[in-house]
Amino acid sequence: MFYSPDGFAKDPAVVRFQGKYFLYHSAFVPGERPLRIGIARSDDMETWTPAGYLPIDTEYEKNGNGAPAAIVLDGKVHLFYQTYGNWEHDAICHAVSEDGLRFEKDPTNPVFRPTGTTDRSAPESERGWCAGRAIDADAAVFGDRLFLYFATRDHAMERQMVGAASAPLRSGFHREDFREERKGPVLTPTLPWEQLCIEAPAAIVKGGRVWMFYGGAYNCKPQQIGLAVSEDGVSFRRVSEDPFMTNGAPGSWNASESGHPYVFEDDDGRIWLFYQGSPNNGKTWILSKTELEFTGNGFRIKG
Repeated sequence: MFYSPDGFAKDPAVVRFQGKYFLYHSAFVPGERPLRIGIARSDDMETWTPAGYLPIDTEYEKNGNGAPAAIVLDGKVHLFYQTYGNWEHDAICHAVSEDGLRFEKDPTNPVFRPTGTTDRSAPESERGWCAGRAIDADAAVFGDRLFLYFATRDHAMERQMVGAASAPLRSGFHREDFREERKGPVLTPTLPWEQLCIEAPAAIVKGGRVWMFYGGAYNCKPQQIGLAVSEDGVSFRRVSEDPFMTNGAPGSWNASESGHPYVFEDDDGRIWLFYQGSPNNGKTWILSKTELEFTGNGFRIKG
C-alpha cells in the first residue's frame, strides 16, 4: 500500500470503523496553506479514497493542525492531534466523530500540554521539565485509563523526547481530565542513530505490556523506527539498540527515511505498522504499511 495524494502525506493514523478503514494524516489542501489533517477511506487498506479534511475553524488552530492519532471508543472515533506552527506553544487537541468524517472539537481545547516553558526569565522552579510543547500524539487504553503519549523538547528547543499523560477511561478526555504521568520524559534519544530526536510515539498493548514504536532522529537525517516496552505505561526500555525498521536503500521510495510510525490492530487480530517515507529529503512524502507478528516477547515483520 502506498498513499501520497499530491505528493504529500505524513503522520498516518488508521482505525476500522463502521465496516471501513479510515486514514487520518497530515496534508495540504491543494494550492493552500496551512497544514491540515486529511481523511481517506478504504475497504481493504490498499486503495484509499480522499474524503475531506478536518476544518481549521478555531483561533488556536489558525496556523494549522496535524499529526493525528485515532482511537475508537464506545462507538465513536476520538482524534487527538496537534496545533501546528506555534513552535514551543503547540499543544494537543481532541475531537470526536460519530461517522469518522465530521468531528466535534472539544470545547476545552487544547486539552494537553506538559509542564514547562522556554522563558528564561521564569524562576527555575517554574520552568518545568521541558519547553511546554506537545506534538505527535498517540493514544492507547491501558488498565482503566487512556494513555496519551506525545513528543516535546528541552528548554533550548533542540532535543526532542517523549512524555506521557493519562485520563480516566470513562472521562470526556477534556483538559481537566488529563494528568502528567511523569514530570519528565519516558524516552529520550541516547543511541547514535537516534541523534537528537525521539518522536512520533505509536503504542499498542499486548501481553499486558505497552509496546511503543517511535521515530528516531529528525526527518530525513534519516529518521528510522525503534521499539521500546513498558510494564506500567511509563517506564520504557528499548527492545534493541538497533532500529526496528531502517530507511531504504539509495533510490528507493524511503531512501531518506522510514519514520513517524503508527501501529494498528485490526478486528481479525492482524497487526499493521503504518509509516511515512521520502525518497528525496522531504520533497515528497509517502505513506506505506507492513504487517507485524507479535511473538509474545516482541514484534517482527511478517514474512
